[in-house]
Amino acid sequence: MAEVIHIHVVADSTGDTAARVARAARAQYADREIRIIRHPRVGSPEALRAVVDPLTGLTRTVVVFSTLADEELKALLAQLCAEAGLVHVDLLEPAVDALQRAIGEAPSRTVHPIGVGEDYFRRIQAMEFAIANDDGKLTSPLSAADIVLVGASRTGKTPLSMYLGYLGYKTTNIPLVPGIPAPRALFEVDRWKIVGLTIDPERLQEIRHRRVRHLGATAGRDGYAELAKIYDELEEVGAVQRRLGCPVLDTTALAMEEAAVRVIELVEHRRDQLA
Repeated sequence: MAEVIHIHVVADSTGDTAARVARAARAQYADREIRIIRHPRVGSPEALRAVVDPLTGLTRTVVVFSTLADEELKALLAQLCAEAGLVHVDLLEPAVDALQRAIGEAPSRTVHPIGVGEDYFRRIQAMEFAIANDDGKLTSPLSAADIVLVGASRTGKTPLSMYLGYLGYKTTNIPLVPGIPAPRALFEVDRWKIVGLTIDPERLQEIRHRRVRHLGATAGRDGYAELAKIYDELEEVGAVQRRLGCPVLDTTALAMEEAAVRVIELVEHRRDQLA
C-alpha cells in the first residue's frame, strides 16, 4: 500500500491560494492519498520552526508549499526545509519574479499584518457568526453560511464551527436528534455547503459519560450514553445525512486542525464542481 503524502501549506495569511494550488496538484495523482495541512498566519521564526521541526525525518511523505512574502521568513523556511531534507516549493516567488521583469521594479515584499485589515475583520465576523448560529439556533439564514455542519450530539460540531470561524468561514452547526425532523431549511440550502460529522460509537459513549457526570446527571438518562441507543441514534442520523447527500467526516481520530482542513476541502471541492 502506497504511503500517504502530506502537503504542508505555510502562509502568512489564510493559505487559501496555496491550498488551491495544492488541490490542483493533488488532482494529478488521483490514485494516491494526498492530504493537505494548512499552517496559516505564520508570522515569526518561532512559528515557522514549530511547523517544520515535527516534519524532520519525513522526507518521503512530506512536501512543503509556501506563500510567504517576508524575505527573512522565506529564507529561513528554505533553510529549515533544506536541513530537514524536505521538498519545498515557494509558490509566490515565480509570480513575483515575472512581475518584476515585466515592470522593471523591485517588489515591496508587503506582508499583510496579522490581525489587521480585511482578513482580520472577516475572521471576526465569521467567529461571531459561528457563536450566534451554534447548535441549531439559526439566528441567520443558512444561505448566509459558508459551511453547515450536521451530526449527532457531541460529535464535535461546536468546537469545529468555532475553529472554522477563526479561519474565516461562517459556519452553522445543526444537531440531528432522533425523533425530531431535521430543519426544512437544510433541504433548501446549497447542498455543497453541508458536511456531516460522525464518530465511533464507543468513543461517543465515553464523551457522553463525561458530559453527564459533569452535569451531575445519570448516564442512563433517556439512553443518552447507552451504547445500544447510540448505535441506533447514529444510524438514524446517518439516514438523514444520506438524504441530504452530504459527505460525512469521521472525527474520531482527527485533530481539530486536520478536521477543519478536511471540511474546507470537501466544501470547496463540491462548490468548484458546480461552478
